[in-house]
Amino acid sequence: MNIGVILGSVREGRNGQAVGKWVMDYAATRSDENVTYELVDLKDYDLPLLGTQPTEAQGQAIQNWSSKIASFDGYVIITAEYNRAVPGALKNALDYLHPEVHNKPVGYVAYGGLGGLSAIQTIRLVAAEQEMASVRTMVTFSLMADFENMSVFKPHDYHTVNAEKMFDQVLLWAKAFKTIR
Repeated sequence: MNIGVILGSVREGRNGQAVGKWVMDYAATRSDENVTYELVDLKDYDLPLLGTQPTEAQGQAIQNWSSKIASFDGYVIITAEYNRAVPGALKNALDYLHPEVHNKPVGYVAYGGLGGLSAIQTIRLVAAEQEMASVRTMVTFSLMADFENMSVFKPHDYHTVNAEKMFDQVLLWAKAFKTIR
């Protein structure tokens, strides 16, 4: 079972890198049999705005993104909350995907002023349209409570309870959905 952990912010100085490290460190402690977790940083893919003519290099980036995402059995998407929604780059990247993500589960880790809840609600609509199954449990980090000066990541220990439930749900659903793909 291969689970992609997608880091969905591409901003310079983003808090997402620290959150991504926390998620991957937590995943490494789980001892899940026959499961691999891979961090996929959206910043590594130079995706043009959907609908514009891609350069040759961007065309290759689109293919690489599609192939990488198709290789997973489920996902954990890490999203910032910008203006009560997901980052534009993440939405754009998801718009390039369709059959690659069908019948696969997705869990969410968000961070923002209100823990990224609006971003998660936004992305759940996109996931449903793409035939992904959003798991119930999510991990939400508050910029005020889990970051010192809104930039140094210092998460509270209680987040591991939600992380455990979210990963359990993603893996359970990934196994079930694999039987129908």
